[in-house]
Amino acid sequence: MHSSNSNLRQYWLLKSEPHTYSIEDLQNAPSQKTVWEGVRNYQARNYLREMQKGEEAFFYHSSCAQPAIMGTVLITRTAFPDPSACDPTSPYYDPKSSLTLPRWFMVEVQLKQKFTAPLPLSLLKENPALAKMPLVQKGNRLSVMPVRPAEWKAILTMFN
Repeated sequence: MHSSNSNLRQYWLLKSEPHTYSIEDLQNAPSQKTVWEGVRNYQARNYLREMQKGEEAFFYHSSCAQPAIMGTVLITRTAFPDPSACDPTSPYYDPKSSLTLPRWFMVEVQLKQKFTAPLPLSLLKENPALAKMPLVQKGNRLSVMPVRPAEWKAILTMFN
């Protein structure tokens, strides 16, 4: 499904629970940038490590009344160690991670566009072009996932 060919532009989807960090939080952040920290799933971490500066991702609100794509972000810094893994006071603390041998990584993102209205998961599931997208599959709980170029275009088309 996902190619590591660096010549191909990749697209992504990043999930955040809006009560933890919402697209409005990003909109109000200095320079509209933040780090995407706290990912503690190995497959999701590996996807973070594949991200390249300049690639785009959907910002998705999850674990809320209406899960939905809220907008797009730009990857502005490639993967670097997530220091929250080494902070015992952090909810993302992992005693097996260290700054010299980091287990967990994060990227920096900048808001590109906040959509005028959320694009709910219920509508995404109705689009036949998205039938194979991991987001709409039952049981897929990954917080970071690749989006195929055709899926990216299909989702953007749903806004026009």
